[in-house]
Amino acid sequence: MKASLILGLIAVLMAGLLARPTRAQGRNDAREQTLAQLANRDRAARGLSPLRWSEALAEAAHLHAVRMAQQNALSHQFPGEPGLADRASRAGARFSSLAENVALGPSAEGIHQQWMNSPPHRANLLDPNLDSVGIAVEDRDGTLFAVEDFSLAVGELSIQEQERLVEKQLQTQGVHIVDYTDDARRSCPLDNGYAGSHRPSFVVHYATADLETLPGMLEERIRTGKYHSAAVGACPSNGKFGFSSFRVVVLLFE
Repeated sequence: MKASLILGLIAVLMAGLLARPTRAQGRNDAREQTLAQLANRDRAARGLSPLRWSEALAEAAHLHAVRMAQQNALSHQFPGEPGLADRASRAGARFSSLAENVALGPSAEGIHQQWMNSPPHRANLLDPNLDSVGIAVEDRDGTLFAVEDFSLAVGELSIQEQERLVEKQLQTQGVHIVDYTDDARRSCPLDNGYAGSHRPSFVVHYATADLETLPGMLEERIRTGKYHSAAVGACPSNGKFGFSSFRVVVLLFE
């Protein structure tokens, strides 16, 4: 292959990479603002908390809105496109649940009314268990393609804060916390089993978005009365568990 042809192919590939649509950080789109304001107006009218703006969700929504406008079609996922959870995660969102509204129309006001007249879309807008939103609007020849991505956001917690929340739940069930944290943290990245010098009687690995609720398997073990102490270890999530944002291991001792 000639050098000029190789350089030409490289140029084409680089152009494709540079052409990937990106959302300007904090961009001020009046139509997106209108949709956000209308959503929170209708939530307030029903005594619901307002949705907080998420720039990460807005980026995920933007990528999908661009694709809908390019395809001139509505869909929650086009062939070859990542799903909603992947799009949100890649944009940097941390969440325990997600929902999405898509629509096309001539105006932001008309699109919002479409959603409010549709039971599934209305349910997303008025869901009391969702607290964040990112919105994107793309224009194709006067037709607006709109995406609203909603989530129940998961806050940033240190490893120690994660462990304290789990320990508190264990203590309320009469389990004594022992200082084998190093063993537990070394065990956390494992798919099963434990690592360390203190051999537990039972090990529970789990992923969760709610650190204030123990998994059913762990509660069942505690209810047997066999286990009187525990060590807790947390580790960063690697996205393997989908929506779950925290990974935890509990070492139980008799």
